[in-house]
Amino acid sequence: MDSKEHQKLVKKAAKGSNKAFEQLIKRHYEQIYRTAYLYVQNEEDALDVVQEAAYQAYRSIHSLKQPEYFMTWLTRIVIRCSTSVIKNKKNVVPLTEDILSNLEAPAEYSKEESVQLLKAIGGLKETYRTAIILFYYYDYPIKTISDVMEIPEGTVKTYLSRGKAALKKFYNGEEQNYG
Repeated sequence: MDSKEHQKLVKKAAKGSNKAFEQLIKRHYEQIYRTAYLYVQNEEDALDVVQEAAYQAYRSIHSLKQPEYFMTWLTRIVIRCSTSVIKNKKNVVPLTEDILSNLEAPAEYSKEESVQLLKAIGGLKETYRTAIILFYYYDYPIKTISDVMEIPEGTVKTYLSRGKAALKKFYNGEEQNYG
């Protein structure tokens, strides 16, 4: 689906088309789920986040002014729902072998390296983690991350720099001092 078709679908959904909204959620489901999972690090909570985010998006899509920013808008909702789940739980759920076996790691990384990276990212401050995930996992440009996080572009660059420094500390064996 090209950009114009996608924008037409968003406009239809904003005007109240349930079918158009459902198609949008189906099209972006995998990305929404991965984003939620990177935050909550647990399958059940990630599914809850996706459901809550879809519900919130459905209730407020009529307020979306620019259809071309649909994914930015939806990602912001997913992040808010994810952080809400984390705050409500007040404890991090450890990654289990079962969950990790369901993750698809890029071919060039071993499972052990992927596990280590997920743990390292999960241990970052929330702001650093968000910037790192959006920049490196989703290839969002700094401007888009700025919009999603509702912060200046310079702050995004700072978060990326500090997040990378914290990850470097983690990989250099300074786990107790990172993030």
